[in-house]
Amino acid sequence: MPQGNYPRRPAGAADQLSQGLTMEMFALDDDVAGWEAALPPLRGQARLAALLPLAWHLRQRDSVRADLLAGEALALLAEADASAAPDTTRRQALAARLHLVRAEALWLDGQLDAADALAEQAWGALCAAAEHAGCADAHWLRAWIAVDRGDHRRRDAELEQAAAAAVRAGDRQRETIAEAALARWAVLHDRHRAAQRWSARFAADRSGHADHPDNANNANNNANSNNANTGAAVWINDYLGLSASLASDFGAAAGHYIRCYEAALCSGQLRSAMTAATNIGEDFIILNDLHSALEWMQCALDLARPTGWPRSVGACLMHTADAMRRLGRLDAAEELLQEALAILAPLAGARSYAIALQYLGELALDRADYARALDAFVQLEGRADVLGHPDFGTVARRGQAHALSFLGRADEAQQAALQAVRLASEQSNAANHIAALRVMAIIHTRHDLPPPAGMSALNATLHYLQQALAVAATIDGYTLPGDLLDALAREYARAGSYAQAYEAALAASAARDKTHSQEATNRAIAMQVHHQTEHARAEGQHHRELAAAEARRAELLQQTGATLERLSAIGQEITTHLERDAVFQTLDRHVHALLPATTYAVYLSDPAGLALRRAYAVEAGRSLPAEAVDGQAAPGDPHAEPLRCLRERREVALDGADGGPSALCVPLLAGERALGVMTVRAAQPGAYGERERLIFRTLCAYGAIALDNAEAYRQLQDAQAQLVSQEKLAALGSLMAGVAHELNTPIGNSLLIASTLQQKTDELETALNGAGLRRSELAAYVADAQKATRLVMRGLGSAADLVNSFKQVAVDRTTEQRRLFNLQQVVHEIVATMMNRVRGAGHTIEYQVAEALAMDSYPGPFGQVITNFINNALLHAFSRERPGRMWLSASTPLEGRVQVAFRDDGGGIAPEHLTRIFDPFFTTKLGQGGSGLGLSISYNIVTSLLGGQIHVSSSGHGTTFTLDLPLVAPQHDPAKPAAIYH
Repeated sequence: MPQGNYPRRPAGAADQLSQGLTMEMFALDDDVAGWEAALPPLRGQARLAALLPLAWHLRQRDSVRADLLAGEALALLAEADASAAPDTTRRQALAARLHLVRAEALWLDGQLDAADALAEQAWGALCAAAEHAGCADAHWLRAWIAVDRGDHRRRDAELEQAAAAAVRAGDRQRETIAEAALARWAVLHDRHRAAQRWSARFAADRSGHADHPDNANNANNNANSNNANTGAAVWINDYLGLSASLASDFGAAAGHYIRCYEAALCSGQLRSAMTAATNIGEDFIILNDLHSALEWMQCALDLARPTGWPRSVGACLMHTADAMRRLGRLDAAEELLQEALAILAPLAGARSYAIALQYLGELALDRADYARALDAFVQLEGRADVLGHPDFGTVARRGQAHALSFLGRADEAQQAALQAVRLASEQSNAANHIAALRVMAIIHTRHDLPPPAGMSALNATLHYLQQALAVAATIDGYTLPGDLLDALAREYARAGSYAQAYEAALAASAARDKTHSQEATNRAIAMQVHHQTEHARAEGQHHRELAAAEARRAELLQQTGATLERLSAIGQEITTHLERDAVFQTLDRHVHALLPATTYAVYLSDPAGLALRRAYAVEAGRSLPAEAVDGQAAPGDPHAEPLRCLRERREVALDGADGGPSALCVPLLAGERALGVMTVRAAQPGAYGERERLIFRTLCAYGAIALDNAEAYRQLQDAQAQLVSQEKLAALGSLMAGVAHELNTPIGNSLLIASTLQQKTDELETALNGAGLRRSELAAYVADAQKATRLVMRGLGSAADLVNSFKQVAVDRTTEQRRLFNLQQVVHEIVATMMNRVRGAGHTIEYQVAEALAMDSYPGPFGQVITNFINNALLHAFSRERPGRMWLSASTPLEGRVQVAFRDDGGGIAPEHLTRIFDPFFTTKLGQGGSGLGLSISYNIVTSLLGGQIHVSSSGHGTTFTLDLPLVAPQHDPAKPAAIYH
């Protein structure tokens, strides 16, 4: 069947099978959309006409759905009437192509053994039927399974066989794709030999053959040709991009990879699109445009994450990690790289795992973890030998040399570096050559080694740095890194050649300036290439649409645009509801508005998906009660069809041909889960044709999404309620424990002193009533009483202060005066009040607030918050040995709000304490002047009375408290105090 053309009537089984066996290898998005639109109205064997191409061309666009559609098509093939079907061999060949779809889904999911077994089974059936194009597709898939296993000898053999099968099929495009993939891998072994064999072939394809998208429309304007052209362009540009990268022509390489990426996206080759995006990022890294590189890495990662494909996700993660490393974000790079290594571990034989080892070694070097770096590069050398990829061998030896130098093993380091230089030179890989020469310079800087033969420079380090500069001059568009020239300047200065050192330093500065301007240039180049590719693709799409316009005209006239638009609006309305009853009522209203219906019902499934409960039902305008449904309903029971629909997970329809009512039952599916069944009945027979079924199916799909969302929302509300309850109980327990602990000491001391005073009073009374009381005894009693009274007063005063502070945790809005005030004036008064204490402790405080900043709020509580910050810094931030500094500033980043920042340069807050500093009674200075209430009081004042937010950030060099406050405080009910807990 021509791509983009669909039968107006369902084709017979023979036609369907023949069409399935002549499918193109890849299809464009427009064609896939056409099959999607053609599928829903079809029933039974007629569905094969759209199922077959749709499953085949969704295999990377949506591998899970492709697998499901292939399963449905296989079931329909098994049910086909033998008298209406062609011979058994052709049916088996078509089933084999569907097995290839399922095998590709297994491969992408990382299940390599199962994928290979299924692909081999499909290959056998296709060969038996002499379906050579299908045989080529089977070899193609088995080649990529071999790639992920690291079996590159088998990979090449499978690609050779794929090309040979394509030749037997007379399929020029499949042959080109297979040969381009062969060339892509061959260039990694020997770039020059690969160029001799394939470059002329692909140059001809690009300039004069329809393989190149720029010329596709001149060669052939029909849809089949465009599909094939775009599919082949992916692999031709991938080969050309890799070849240009290895030749150090990184600008040209990025252009090829961008064309590869665009072609892969629109032809459904998602894994190739991810690989191309990461390769574009790598080229931008070498061109010193790290931000553009990171954008492309993120683009690849955004494509890979939703698929869950292990190899793709792992590869995108590791490339993003390397870009992060080069930007200096080492912790983020470590996290991404460890995740990538864990994902790629089952695919340790693939090239992707070797790249991850390289990035691991380079990250370890940046972290100065040289033992770990050495281990990673030794593993990389082993992978390079197995893969037979010399570029990895160069990188591995260079990395080993770098690590060995810093581990003090100078001779071994020099030998490894010399090998890296030699290999890079033999491969004509300028980027690796420069890196290896720089490592040689590092080794000679750190160790006293014999100079190289024929050295004309002042020392060995300068010798190798000058060689690196000479190689760099051979790279077109390469920007010399400033750090390379800095190293040269330092070495000239160390050798006493100050004039040359000065020139090198100037060149380093100029290189940095050029890098900054080059960033803009590189982005412009990328945008230009992207624009050119978009223009070519748009032109091709225009021609395809012209070619298919006449064929689509009749179908477009048959579509009811108003109904589709209405269904879209209805879907938005249904899915906005997060309450189950609201979903039921909205569905009920639209079902009765769009369809003939005497009875409408929604049944919900139990967790096992085996039984139903009628949750909502309306019959002739009257609501029916909810009820459980017996799982063994007899035929004729109105619940029988919903139960059957649930068991079989498929639509059940009654057309009323026997004079009975019409009915539709559709499962409510959320992915693989059956949420329930939705049913509609009409008294008249034949009430539900294709249009009505499509409408009801669409409503059911929207209803399933909405009900799934409502259930998730209900679970979230339950979880939130539990968390809030637990948090309140924990906070109350912590507060009460803190209050008891803090009050126990002063009250206990007062009680002990009072009991002692009582005992002495009893002794005085005994002496007074006895032989007599001496003056000295009375004087001693008076002295003890006075001392005891002072101690009791002090203890009870401390307890009273604690109780008063505790009362302040709940901000009493009735005692605070709200007024309009100038923030600068209030801050000045606060600082002036605290200045004596700050200076007495040997510290300083500065403030900066705009003069015209007015607030309608509570100046008293605001002042208490700032005072608490200052007291907290004096108590916790500074040591006695070093004077500290504090800063207070205010700004208005948004209209109507003010941001107040209090900062100190003290010792900071430990990370484990940051989440607890606003808890009542939490302090690290218990018994040393800290009550643990100051910051808790401040938190409640800011978040309740002042209506703002408070944030804290800290490091080993200070702490910053930031208040985000409204210029006009919210109105409060004076009868309600602020909440204590937070």
